[in-house]
Amino acid sequence: MTQTWVWCALLCLFSVGCTVGPNYQRPKVKPPAVYRGQPAGPPPPPSTASLGNQKWWEVFQDRALQQLIRTALEQNYDVRIAATRVLQAQAELGITRASQFPTATAGVQAYSQRNPKISPAFPSYQANVGEADLSVVWNLDFWGKYRRQTEAARDNLLATEWGRQAVVTSLVSTIATDYFQLRELDLALEISKSTLASRQDSLRLTRVLTVNGSASRLDLRQAEELVYTAAQQIPDLERQIQQQENAISDLLGTSPAPVARGLKLTEQALPALVPVGLPAELLDRRPDIREVEASLMAANADIGVAKAAFFPNISLTGTGGFESYALSRLFTSSAGLWNTAASLTQPVFAAGALHSGMRLARAQEEQLLLTYKQSIIGAFQQVSDALIAYQKNREFREQQELLTSASGDADRLSKVLYQHGGASYLQVLTSETNYFAAELNLAQAQLNERLALVQLYNALGGGWQQ
Repeated sequence: MTQTWVWCALLCLFSVGCTVGPNYQRPKVKPPAVYRGQPAGPPPPPSTASLGNQKWWEVFQDRALQQLIRTALEQNYDVRIAATRVLQAQAELGITRASQFPTATAGVQAYSQRNPKISPAFPSYQANVGEADLSVVWNLDFWGKYRRQTEAARDNLLATEWGRQAVVTSLVSTIATDYFQLRELDLALEISKSTLASRQDSLRLTRVLTVNGSASRLDLRQAEELVYTAAQQIPDLERQIQQQENAISDLLGTSPAPVARGLKLTEQALPALVPVGLPAELLDRRPDIREVEASLMAANADIGVAKAAFFPNISLTGTGGFESYALSRLFTSSAGLWNTAASLTQPVFAAGALHSGMRLARAQEEQLLLTYKQSIIGAFQQVSDALIAYQKNREFREQQELLTSASGDADRLSKVLYQHGGASYLQVLTSETNYFAAELNLAQAQLNERLALVQLYNALGGGWQQ
C-alpha cells in the first residue's frame, strides 16, 4: 500500500512538470500593401481570390497538359522521393515520442544444475530454478526534454510535408513550361515548313523567268538562298522538339517517348487580368516558406531540449515477477518477487558541452530565422518579377503582332511589284527574310507571355492544391 502511494505521488509530480525553453511565436513580418508591378488602383479586398488559390487544372485547361501533369504527379521520381522523406519523418516522430513513456521488458528463464558429491559433508544435489519477471523503466520528463524533442520531430515532419508540396508546385510549373515550349517549337516548325513551301513556289517561278530572260541569274541564286535558309531551320527544330519530348518524358518518370499534344500555343487561354490577392496571404500559401517556418519551429523546440540538459534527470525502475526452485510452485504467492528504485542524476561537469549545445541551438534558430525572412523577401520579388513580365510580355506580343502583319503585307507587295517589274529581287529577299523572322519572333512572344503566367502562378504558391 505504501508503494502505491509512492508511485501515485511520483506520477503527480511528473504531471505537473514544467517545459523549459521558449514557446514558438511567428516572427513579425511587415508585407507590402500591394505587389510592385500590380495594376494601379486600390488594394484588393481581403475576400479577393488569388490565382495562387486556383487548382492547377483550372489554370491550365489543355486536356493533354492536364494528363501530363497527372502522370507526372504519380510517377515523377522527385515527388516519390519527397514522399519517402515524409514517411521517414513520421517514423522518426514515432521513435522520439516513445521516449515520453515507460519501457517494459518481460523475461522467462529456467535452468537446472546438479553438483556431484564432494565429501560426506557435501553430498550431491540438484537445483531446478524457474523465473518470470517484468521490468519497467521510466525516465520522467519533468523538465519537458522529451516533449520538446517530440515537438521538434513533429515540426520536422511538417517541414517534410511542406517540402513535398514545394516539389509538387515546382513539378507542375516545370511540366507546363516544357509543354508550352514544345508547342512553340511545333508552331515554329509549322511556320518554317509553310515558309519553305512558299519559297519553293517562288523559286520555280524565278527559274521560269530566268529561262525567259525576265530574271537574272542573281535573282535565281537569291531565290535559292531563301529556300535554303528556310530548309535549314527544319532539321534543327525537329532536333529541339525530340529533345524537348525527352525532357518531358524524364519528368514523367518514363523512358524517352513522343508526347501527346492538345491545344495549339495560340489557343492556350490567357486571362486579361490576373488576381494576385494580398501579399500577406503569401506567407501561408507558399509551401517553400511554410517549409522554412516549420524548420524554424523545430529549431525553437531544440532550444528547450538543450536547456533541459542542465537540469537533473529523474528515472524510475521496477521489477516484479516470480522465482521458485520448483516449477510447480512458480506462480504461487510465496514465489513472488519485486524491487523498485528511483534515481536522480545532476550534470556537474561536462567541460562546457552543455553551454556549447545551448549556443549551437540558438545559432541554428537564428540562421533559420534569417532564412525565413530571406525567403519571404525572395517570394515578394518573384511575384513582382512575374507580374512585370506578364504585363510587358503582353505589350511586346501586341506590338510584335503589328510588326508581323506589316511584314506580311510588305512581303506580298514586294512579290507583286517584282512580278510586274516594279521592284528588284533584293527587295523580295529583304521582305521575305523580315517576314520569316517576324513570324518566328511572334511565336516566341506568344510563348513568353504564357511562360510569364506559369511563373506568376508558381510565385503565388499555386500548384500543390489538390
